[in-house]
Order: sequence, then structure tokens, then C-alpha cells
Amino acid sequence: MSTIVFALPGNETLADNIRKQLGVEKGDAVVRHFPDDETFVRVDSDVKEKDVLLVCTLDHPDEKLLPLYFLSQTLKELGVRKITLIAPYLAYMRQDKRFNSGEAITSELFAKLVSGFVDRIVTIDPHLHRRSSLEEIYTVSATVLHAAPLISEWIRNNIPHALLVGPDIESEQWVSAVAKDARAPFVVLKKIRHGDKDVEVSIPQIVEFKHYTPVLVDDIISTARTMIETVGHLKMAGMRPPVCVGVHGIFAGDAFMELLRAGADRVVTTNSIIHASNRIEIAQVILKVLPNSTIT
Repeated sequence: MSTIVFALPGNETLADNIRKQLGVEKGDAVVRHFPDDETFVRVDSDVKEKDVLLVCTLDHPDEKLLPLYFLSQTLKELGVRKITLIAPYLAYMRQDKRFNSGEAITSELFAKLVSGFVDRIVTIDPHLHRRSSLEEIYTVSATVLHAAPLISEWIRNNIPHALLVGPDIESEQWVSAVAKDARAPFVVLKKIRHGDKDVEVSIPQIVEFKHYTPVLVDDIISTARTMIETVGHLKMAGMRPPVCVGVHGIFAGDAFMELLRAGADRVVTTNSIIHASNRIEIAQVILKVLPNSTIT
């Protein structure tokens, strides 16, 4: 069976990278809006009996869901064999329980919708908090990939004398794994709460690491409040300006500039969501789980 790669608008660069590495066909489609904002979709490629790789990262999901649905359903009507959705960032993972009476459990509802029009999902570091796997809510095959090795490699190649810093004890497992592959030491900030608004933060072995460059790593940078707070603690401790690294750079509101104004030396993300901070290419990890790939 032959493979063809389609990209929703805004995902062309990643899709082209994947397609060229696989040596497969580029899918041609038109996805645009009428003056009244309704979506128009037309598939211009022959897709009958082909496997489709459909690239669409799902930040700002509300504006992407209908075009994605329309394109997927049209491809199925035209006779494709299988649709694999490559969504490096997978939205609607946080609302995974009914926190208050009457609330929608949107992670389950979104999963049900997407499972209805694709056959497989490939994503990177979804926010699995109270879930052990995506298959708990998705009824199609779901492949979860991890960006930690890519981040470790970037740190190794770009930050001499790096010190990985975790903002709290909950981050220790993630930070320690990145630090190990980066061949760098790590510390986790210790917080002692004296009252509701009185929190003392200490950095273990601060004297030993004075000449290291702190590197803050998180899976999602949304409002950036945790990173901004951590940058402030490091500044008060006399550490060098830190480098902030995120897998998914959502940067809600003015979060990116606020993080820089707080004292971050640099802010670096993977290209799971297109942003000026993208420095870490994710295509190589995605390619390993795709058909026709020679990357191992």
C-alpha cells in the first residue's frame, strides 16, 4: 500500500519534513474559509486505497477540529485505507474529571470525537495526569512518543555546564531523566511553607553550582507562572540567568515575553507547536513509528 501525507494549514513544514524523510507522496488539498467563516475542503490528490498521514498539531483546537473532521471524512469517502493523525500536541487532556458538579469531562468527549474519524493517533508527551494511557479514552490505536531524548541532546550540544532544575518534588522524575541523558547534574527546589503566602524556597548545594547554567524543563509552557516563579528564585539565589525549555510552547497571552522579562536567558521549545522559540526538531522521533521509515 502506498502512503500519502496531508497537512492542515500551518502544519506544512513538519509534514514536508516527514514526507521527504519517508520518500512518499505529498497530498494536495484545499482548506479555506468562505466569507461567512464556514469551512471549504477539497482533496485534489488520488487517495483511493492509500494510507494517509494527516499532520495537524492541536493547539487552538476549537478552530481546527471542523476542518480536520471535514478533511478526514472526505478522505474516507474517497476510498483511503487508513488515516493516521499526527498531532504532536494533543489538546483537551487537562479536564479529565468532573471537578465541580455539572462540568463536562472534555477530555473524554474530545477523544470520542477524534476516534470517530481517524484510525490511529501519534502524539508527543500528552498531559496524562490521572490517566495511565490514551487508550483509556481513545478507542483507536494511540502511539505516545517522548521528547525527553531530543531535549537532552539539545542541552548536551548547546549548554555547557548545564544544571537541570526542577521547580518542585513532583518534577523530579521528569527532570532527572532529562539530566541523565544530557549527562548533567540536577537539583529540585525545596519549598517550606510557613503560611498561605509565606513560602521559603531553597536550592540544594547552591555553592557547588554557582558557575553552572540553570536549565528549567517542563512538558507544557502555558501561562509560564511556574517557570517565572522559579526564575525569580534562581535570581535571588545569585544563579546565572536560566535557559527555559518546554516540549509544548502554548504561551497563553503574553507568557513568552513575561518569561524573558522575568530574567530567562533563553526560551526554547520543540516545534510541536509553531513558535519563534522552536529550536528542537521532533520529526526524527515521529518517523520511528511510521510505515516505510528506515530510522531506528
